[in-house]
Amino acid sequence: MRLLRWHVLFLGAAALLMGSCFGSSSHSLKYFYTAVSEPGQGLPQFIAVGYLNEQQMILYDSDTKRARPQAPWMKKVGEEDPQYWDTQTQVAQGSEQVFRVDLNTLRNRYNQSGGLHSLQWMYGCEVGEDGPRGGYLQYGYDGRDFLSLDKETLTWTAADLGAQVTKRKWEAEPAIAQGQKAYLEEICIEWLRKYLDYGKETLLRREPPAVKVTRKAGSDGMETHICQAHGFYPKEIDIDWTKDGEVWTEDTLRESVSPNSDGTYHTWLSIKMDPKDRDRYRCRIRHDSLEKPGDFVWEDSASLPVGVIVGAILAVAAAVLLVTGIVLYIKKRQKRDYKAAPASDKGSNSSATA
Repeated sequence: MRLLRWHVLFLGAAALLMGSCFGSSSHSLKYFYTAVSEPGQGLPQFIAVGYLNEQQMILYDSDTKRARPQAPWMKKVGEEDPQYWDTQTQVAQGSEQVFRVDLNTLRNRYNQSGGLHSLQWMYGCEVGEDGPRGGYLQYGYDGRDFLSLDKETLTWTAADLGAQVTKRKWEAEPAIAQGQKAYLEEICIEWLRKYLDYGKETLLRREPPAVKVTRKAGSDGMETHICQAHGFYPKEIDIDWTKDGEVWTEDTLRESVSPNSDGTYHTWLSIKMDPKDRDRYRCRIRHDSLEKPGDFVWEDSASLPVGVIVGAILAVAAAVLLVTGIVLYIKKRQKRDYKAAPASDKGSNSSATA
């Protein structure tokens, strides 16, 4: 549970460091390295995972001792560079050894003799339509912030006294921060674009959201309208409630954009309103797959346009007349056939009677 909570903590930290996902399309490359002092129950002692646009693309763990592709398009990398997977494996194995040593060092520094402890390294970069948007690099220990890089000042931010020791050592060697900054702003961006090119059929596709607005009446006379967007890609989407054409945030509740099993995303945004003002509200959605923003409202089936209702009535009447005509025709045909049938002398069990 601690590791799960810690992983969620760092995903949240990544979102804050990377900035909001809303607006123009962006692409991100992220890596998470985790080492634990007591592996077990399917948890390796060391694991390294790479994500492109939050989709897992590469995985290494201390059980298999091998870096492996996690997305079909990643196989193209090995086809163009036969040494790629061997190189990635060697890099991950080296990181595994370093993390084991560092984890023991931190346990001693914090006077911890036993129990489950964890060390994690998280880093990555992002590219938007306006170009690179920087990168981040951060360490965590036992579910808490430990050390992070400030690329602008080339200094390290320590979260506690234990991290101060590492901060002083690394800042005494400026080349460490300089090398990490160069990786985040140059090499990471270069590989992000390479990976995007390998997986462009999947990662650069555009799938529009399926939108549905539902309504729930409240006991206080008010009602809640929920605007749901499902199955869209890429992840970036703007979804707002508007009142009289202006964005309205009062009495709204938003769900974060979440992934579906097929690689697409979903989200929703609710608003509480007075039924008398229902016509003043619209759910406005902007997405790269849409040529222009779309406005959506709850549709009451009980208040369909008169033309639709009349059309439906005529369609039902026509169907009734058709069925009635078919039934009358069958009865008339059966009566005529009965009169024309020859008499049988084979008794009531004959096939003719049947």
